Amino acid sequence: MFAKRNQQTIAGPTAVCGVGYWSGRDVRVEFCPAPIDTGIVFLRTDLPGDPRIPATIGYRAEAARRTNLRCGSAQVDMIEHVMSALAGLRIDNCEIRVDQAEMPGCDGSSLEFVKAIDAMGIVQQAAIRPRRIIRKLVRVGTRDSWIEAGPCCSGKTLLHYDLDYGPGSAIGRQSFETALAPDVFRSEIAPCRTFLLAEEAEVLRQRGLGHRATMRDLLVFDSNGPIDNPLRFRDECVRHKTLDLIGDLALAGCDLIGRFTAYRSGHQLNAELVEAVLAQDQETRIKRCA
Repeated sequence: MFAKRNQQTIAGPTAVCGVGYWSGRDVRVEFCPAPIDTGIVFLRTDLPGDPRIPATIGYRAEAARRTNLRCGSAQVDMIEHVMSALAGLRIDNCEIRVDQAEMPGCDGSSLEFVKAIDAMGIVQQAAIRPRRIIRKLVRVGTRDSWIEAGPCCSGKTLLHYDLDYGPGSAIGRQSFETALAPDVFRSEIAPCRTFLLAEEAEVLRQRGLGHRATMRDLLVFDSNGPIDNPLRFRDECVRHKTLDLIGDLALAGCDLIGRFTAYRSGHQLNAELVEAVLAQDQETRIKRCA
């Protein structure tokens, strides 16, 4: 029932260029094939020695509204959309060479990364992908914001997200549920963009952040809906939260087989769940960077 699968990498190097939302800096991200059991590893090519930062939960660095990784003095920022693209397409081994800390925002989704990977192709490798089967319920968070993982008898990764901005918001309440699979990810999740409220965007601009991002680069909502940017899906916001969740769960470093249910969860709670799930297995140790 819990079918095993082979590890995968990409067929050759492929790159995406863009601008970091937070820093406003130009950045180039190059995805490169990697051997069996490499996992996902970021390399900062702009720093001496091209320091490597493994994309696993022990290297997560605290940051607001995004997922960052740090190893020693080297850091990569806002990696969740890149990680989601790799996890959604089942790319298990990949070296990601970047010339800035922050990943390119592109249109606020994972779509450009998916297109680049698909254009190059995916290669199956002669080794089994590690996996973790959820056998008992684990939950983190509070009554107002939580996420849990539980068993799934189908042997799949099932995702359910409930988003609730309240009845007075243009975003409102949205729900989305899916079984994670590459074709579903490509068509139903990857195109869904980052969103925030207009007042939140203004606060960030006053802090000197996001000065190169426009209303066309992500979804900014006022009381009437997204400003100067039509929705790709009626429930695009909750789909994007699912996209973020996929990227954060990928920091487990293995396939997670189970049912994941989230209510108003964000990057911090997603990471706490990954740690809680891995802690259930006494043979799994979370490696941390000193």
